[in-house]
Amino acid sequence: MNTLLNPILAIFGLGAPELMLIFGVLILLFGATKLPALAKGLGKSIKEFKKASNEDEDEETDETDKKPAAKSNATKSDSAKTDDSK
Repeated sequence: MNTLLNPILAIFGLGAPELMLIFGVLILLFGATKLPALAKGLGKSIKEFKKASNEDEDEETDETDKKPAAKSNATKSDSAKTDDSK
């Protein structure tokens, strides 16, 4: 985790003192009991967003796969109807 966190923090120019100051301000604003609830809600919303975006991509691929199959099923049922009428 340290190797991933360092480049991200370097982009914003944040070091240990700045992070401790930000964390201290968050505790003062929200309180120590509310921070876990806020983090849990944030995590759930991110998870739901990712799930929705993955479902959207799956629906797009399913639609392209279903179109040719639907046409072939329709032609089979039409030919079965004509055979029954003879």
